[in-house]
Amino acid sequence: MHFIFYFVFKYIFHLPFENIVLRLIATLLCIAVAFKKWLPASLQLYFPYFWHFTIIFVLPFIFTVNLIMNNFHELWLYWEIFMLFVLIAFVPNWLMFLIDLLIGIYGAVLFYYLSLPHVVLHPTFNIPMYLIVLSSTILAGYVFSYSNKKGIMAQERNNALQALAGGIAHEMRNPLGQIRYNFDAIQQELPTYQPDGVCPLITLSSLDKIYKRVAQGQMAVNRGIQVIDMILDEVKQDSYQKSGRSYFSISALTRKALDEYSYESEKERERVHLQEGDDFLFQGVETMYVFVLFNLIMNALYFLRSYPDGSIDIHFQCGESRNKVFVRDTGPGVPKEILGKLFDPFFTSGRKGGTGLGLSYCKRVMQSFGGDIICNSIHGEFTEFVLNFPILSESDIATYEAKLYSDNKELFTGKRLLIVDESPENLSLIHRYLDPLGAEIDDVSGTNEAMIKISAYRYNIILANLDLPGFDAYELPVRMKQHGKFLPVVVYTRDPIFMVRPKVEQSGIQGVLSMPMIVQEFLLVLGTSLKAKADTQKGTLAGKVVLVVDDSAVNIISIRSMLQSHGITVMEASNGKEALDKLDNHDCDLLLLDIQMPVLDGLEATKRIRSGKSDYKNIPIIGLSGDSSKETLLHAIQYGMNDYLVKPVDRTVLLEKVSSLI
Repeated sequence: MHFIFYFVFKYIFHLPFENIVLRLIATLLCIAVAFKKWLPASLQLYFPYFWHFTIIFVLPFIFTVNLIMNNFHELWLYWEIFMLFVLIAFVPNWLMFLIDLLIGIYGAVLFYYLSLPHVVLHPTFNIPMYLIVLSSTILAGYVFSYSNKKGIMAQERNNALQALAGGIAHEMRNPLGQIRYNFDAIQQELPTYQPDGVCPLITLSSLDKIYKRVAQGQMAVNRGIQVIDMILDEVKQDSYQKSGRSYFSISALTRKALDEYSYESEKERERVHLQEGDDFLFQGVETMYVFVLFNLIMNALYFLRSYPDGSIDIHFQCGESRNKVFVRDTGPGVPKEILGKLFDPFFTSGRKGGTGLGLSYCKRVMQSFGGDIICNSIHGEFTEFVLNFPILSESDIATYEAKLYSDNKELFTGKRLLIVDESPENLSLIHRYLDPLGAEIDDVSGTNEAMIKISAYRYNIILANLDLPGFDAYELPVRMKQHGKFLPVVVYTRDPIFMVRPKVEQSGIQGVLSMPMIVQEFLLVLGTSLKAKADTQKGTLAGKVVLVVDDSAVNIISIRSMLQSHGITVMEASNGKEALDKLDNHDCDLLLLDIQMPVLDGLEATKRIRSGKSDYKNIPIIGLSGDSSKETLLHAIQYGMNDYLVKPVDRTVLLEKVSSLI
């Protein structure tokens, strides 16, 4: 348009000043902007500076030059007003607008003084009135820009919500499909129903398959919950505070994430390769890092569906300034024109049903860890995401380990542990972890030796290798119970934890560790088992009464089953008002109270209980909710609840919280 305007103003309106060189430069700058998406990634970083230079040159500079050099001609007075309006549209930030405008005007004034011969200025228009018009134009421009921006934001939000709804539905189909598949597989393994009540015995092979399907179904449920939490965290844009962070081994945590990821098939699992190599510690939040890996794996597997020979390779690298995790897939790659947009909120790169939230979430998580995430890709060859972590100093690590041992010293000092293993490597590691805590340790290599030791000495906990040849760790709790011994048992294994957890929980084992063991998780699991009350181990919760209040019959049935398996008597209510009536007429040891219910919700019911003068004023209350936000948790505690559980409720967590309160 600048090139055309040259001929219009010079030969149609016959204005005294027009400059073909300025017009050509402006035209070339505009054409260069149009080629932005073809710029190399290295030059894309500098494009914002080029863009502002172009805006300044094309709008305030050229328009003001023509205004001055044409002696404030009436036509250019109108065009100057038009220029302000357009500049506001391109630069809505008022400070940046003023900077760009002033640079352009000062540049035009400098151009006037450097031009020869000098144009003699004798403006005939009313300058004060024109300044009022200019000011009003700027004000009107910003009002229009704000209104337009609000409308665009509303439309974008509407589009984003539609994408979010579709994305959640899409993401949830996979875990729900896996649950249905595992239910079908379990049904095939169950014995045929016999009307006469005599059922054939189930084979050991079928039982193992059922346990496997249960484990996979549980992982699918967890996967669905994780997807929902991840999306809601990104939508709410929760700030990631430094509180609650800890130190983790990148190798151990990555291996755990890969074990827990809900693959659609065994073939899909085999496409993901972890290269054991450099290991390093980082400070962060476990679930956040796991979600980042889940995002990257989920996206890569989606695009690898059209690449039967494609794979995902993950490896670590310790550096001098940054430690790194590389996640590389040999899929379709990412085109250059969208590479710079991958981490923008709600941007999707061709994945149908995607929310566009995943990579934005990854970016925010990694920045909250003090690091970053970048993407390298060659279209048609590979895509590689690089997670950068800050290097922890030796003093930071030493301080952390000292605090870890200090926090556990009192719990472990004087305790006696029995280790069932014959691996010198495993025994050496366990001794190294426990020696600074003052615990006594005995070693045996099998069930019979373990029972002899248990009969002869008083132990506080047993730690056993689940993979030990010829040793059945599942038999150990049964043998101890037969001899009247009730000790917590913790096992460790190289198998994925989610695969062994159902059998572990069913057999009475209190905890399970993944190998190779890291000190933080090791002390946490052993410490939790040591602190578990003997009442729960001996089953003496029998006779306790718990009132479960929820408007969902399914939730009540699920929680009732968990509690009754430990001999707890369960009463039920469907809202807060019914709960208060039950408490008025029945003795109760604990209240499990849903937060969102009709008639009277859990928060208001808790408030009435705590503010009243009844005998049950101080009854322990555990809140239940599907909302895991910090705000809801804070409200629950502020209203007087003792603790809080997120639905669907985990059996182990539920029993731990119930036993700790009653």
